[in-house]
Amino acid sequence: MSTLRQALLGIALLAALGLLVWGQQQRIVSADSKADASAQLASHWQQEANRETGKANQLAQLLQTERNAQVSLRQTQDLLRQSLSERSQQIERLKRENQAFKNWATQPLPEPVGSLRERPAITGADAYHQWLFSGNALHSVTDQP
Repeated sequence: MSTLRQALLGIALLAALGLLVWGQQQRIVSADSKADASAQLASHWQQEANRETGKANQLAQLLQTERNAQVSLRQTQDLLRQSLSERSQQIERLKRENQAFKNWATQPLPEPVGSLRERPAITGADAYHQWLFSGNALHSVTDQP
């Protein structure tokens, strides 16, 4: 019986060892599948990060373009202000130097021309559009209102 017992113990030991190896194998398979899932998730988030980086770069370029446009507009505005100032000074100089020009500049505008410079207080784009197309056009000299 002792040989039988030893054989049974040997078989039981081999079965326990087999179960241990099988359990370890299952853990390895489970860990591999988790590692694959984690790698796929990391890849997904890396792609997402790359897309967001691309968007950020595009926005940075757009911002730089807008800033350059603003600088250009400011320079144009400064040139226009300078030109307006020079013309205003020239008009004032002509008023001082030329009496005929001074008399002409002080006369009121003719009624049809003066009405072009008059407009009601406009609030908003819709009101401006309404006023613009309201039919207040000037009539030609030959037409009677």
